[in-house]
Amino acid sequence: MSALALAFVGDSVFDLFIRTNLVGSGKKVGDLHKEAVSFVKASAQAGILKELEPELNSKEKDIVRNARNAKVNTIPKHADIMDYHYSTAFEALLGYLYLSGNTKRLHEILHMAYNIKNRT
Repeated sequence: MSALALAFVGDSVFDLFIRTNLVGSGKKVGDLHKEAVSFVKASAQAGILKELEPELNSKEKDIVRNARNAKVNTIPKHADIMDYHYSTAFEALLGYLYLSGNTKRLHEILHMAYNIKNRT
């Protein structure tokens, strides 16, 4: 499967994980949306991936490298192009873990990502 197809799935996986974690906070929907966007925007995902990379195994690093170098056909409107490539790589990693059925590792990565973003 292509890196961009993996990223397509990974985008939804991360979005659902973030929304699920935020929904119990008691905040209004508008505030929930703003907080969710702070996690899923390209710059946030790029920062998360850069901190996560030392924790990845060789297969995961290969997925990330291939996705980061994938030729994209769109130019991001609200993101730096390098952040966009890194966020695509992060999403591809999540998509790969999800589609391969490696839910234990997927949950580890998702929780690490959530904690990294909450520290910043």
